Amino acid sequence: LRLRPDRVAMQDATAQMAMLQFISSGLPKVAVPSTIHCDHLIEAQVGGEKDLRRAKDINQEVYNFLATAGAKYGVGFWRPGSGIIHQIILENYAYPGALLIGTDSHTPNGGGLGAICIGVGGADAVDVMAGIPWELKCPKVIGVKLTGSLSGWTSPKDVILKVAGILTVKGGTGAIVEYHGPGVESISCTGMATICNMGAEIGATTSVFPYNHRMKTYLNKTGRAEIAKLAEEFKDHLVPDPGCQYDQMIEINLNELKPLINGPFTPDLAHSVAEVGAVAEKEGWPVDIRVGLIGSCTNSSYEDMGRSAAVAKQALAHGLKCKSQFTITPGSEQIRATIERDGYAQVLRDVGGIVLANACGPCIGQWDRKDIKKGEKNTIVTSYNRNFTGRNDANPETHAFVTSPEIVTALAIAGTLKFNPETDFLTGKDGKKFKLEAPNADELPHTNFDPGQDTYQHPPKDGSAQRVDVSPTSQRLQLLEPFEKWDGKDLEDLQILIKVKGKCTTDHISAAGPWLKFRGHLDNISNNLLIGAINIENGKANSVRNAVTQEFGPVPDTARYYKKHGIQWVVIGDENYGEGSSREHAALEPRHLGGRAIITKSFARIHETNLKKQGLLPLTFADPADYNKIHPVDKLTIQGLKDFAPGKPLTCIIKHPN
Repeated sequence: LRLRPDRVAMQDATAQMAMLQFISSGLPKVAVPSTIHCDHLIEAQVGGEKDLRRAKDINQEVYNFLATAGAKYGVGFWRPGSGIIHQIILENYAYPGALLIGTDSHTPNGGGLGAICIGVGGADAVDVMAGIPWELKCPKVIGVKLTGSLSGWTSPKDVILKVAGILTVKGGTGAIVEYHGPGVESISCTGMATICNMGAEIGATTSVFPYNHRMKTYLNKTGRAEIAKLAEEFKDHLVPDPGCQYDQMIEINLNELKPLINGPFTPDLAHSVAEVGAVAEKEGWPVDIRVGLIGSCTNSSYEDMGRSAAVAKQALAHGLKCKSQFTITPGSEQIRATIERDGYAQVLRDVGGIVLANACGPCIGQWDRKDIKKGEKNTIVTSYNRNFTGRNDANPETHAFVTSPEIVTALAIAGTLKFNPETDFLTGKDGKKFKLEAPNADELPHTNFDPGQDTYQHPPKDGSAQRVDVSPTSQRLQLLEPFEKWDGKDLEDLQILIKVKGKCTTDHISAAGPWLKFRGHLDNISNNLLIGAINIENGKANSVRNAVTQEFGPVPDTARYYKKHGIQWVVIGDENYGEGSSREHAALEPRHLGGRAIITKSFARIHETNLKKQGLLPLTFADPADYNKIHPVDKLTIQGLKDFAPGKPLTCIIKHPN
């Protein structure tokens, strides 16, 4: 498909490279409405205000670049502290029938408002900002029919946790998930957004809900009554057509759905909350919960905070506080200000919580965690979306589980995975046993939202006089130089940099956390290339054989050695290679360090596209079993490139050293 999106949104970690690419285009102004959102560079340490001040100081150079580039090229700028990109989009920009792309994999969050919102890499965003049609392989449509209604401890999060358990992390690849059926009516607009948001974890192109009265109410409450009126007028276009056929169909009875908790190490390993404690004991996972964390772009709405506060109030009434550490991340400045006004934030503090900045924080590894040492086995529970190895705190021994905010709160109060709030009792300060009642909370505030501080910078009508400076000595920002053009010949004698064993997400390929500060400097961030990937040759991360010296060393160092000596290289990957984030750095880095191709059993959609956009060949084995024929010491020649035609397979010649 060649599409014309209505809008582009970029978070600050990916916006740096996107804006650097747009600058290199030489165009004076973006062709469609676009915004930058500062949410990824704020590290959680001690609490919201202090962490925000520290982030503004540390990241001043990057924030200044993004603000001035936005002003010059006509891009709106949401300052640090505004909130998480997807919550800001839901509150301001998404609407029924919109087509929006965002440089973050959880952009589908906007499907909760009936919008088609799709996560892309920066180069795709630059195409749209430059007025070039955006190309997307026409997706299939998976229908999820919801019957019954949500009640008790069951929440919208449980719907997507159930779907993830059914479809797995790659079952939605190349498809839009369309939710429908009578059960939709029992889900709030922000609850629908939660479900669409985490559709990224099943590889879906996006997810969407049909327009209904819940969306109308949310639009009215967020100051967009005129859009609600238009949506009502054209609602026949915003719901499934009668008798439409889906490529695949799943049916979930919400009356029978129980609270779920998924993990560890992958978001599709689903357990019921009632059973996870026993499973953990059997598997040797720690059952004591060290930290409970609520918030993130997936679950930080007013309703989420209200349901969590309802659980916390019950504990406080019996003299209890959280046994585990407990953190709260508001989704936006509007949410923060409103939950402060309405008392939710104080209740969550009283039960032992720390309110963090309106930002991504621990969800993306921006967490200066002090309570454990690296390598220490421990368990955390979150209302986040991903739980890959080391994602939240860079500790490969942290067992992270994802669930709803209210279940996180209950488990943090109990301090153990063995607690089931539906059936188990807690002991109050007076020694009496009591049971937590299922939480109830308002979907939206009774009065209007409190907007909080004004954190938006609108671009001037004419920004042509605005200077955008990038220092040649900067360690955070670097202007881009064109990559070397392909010579039109087949690729011969490619050295294998690494043959990856098992799961290899974009976190494995280009880690976040402390590396986020280099997202605008291609050469510096390339020092994290594939440092999390497991080498099949020795079962270790960041340890590969240099084919010339025969010594083992870090992956980036070996790649730089090959580049310096004119040796072109290739990566061999497993299933669903590149799942997770939309970060195009996972494609830019191997290209920058001399890579020519990535050969896998299968790819995640966004990463495959990013590789193509940066001139790296994303190739898949015609027979996945051929993965086993290649050894790390082999050299590969890829034939058929110079005579390539669509549908014609390429040939890979394997050259063994002997």
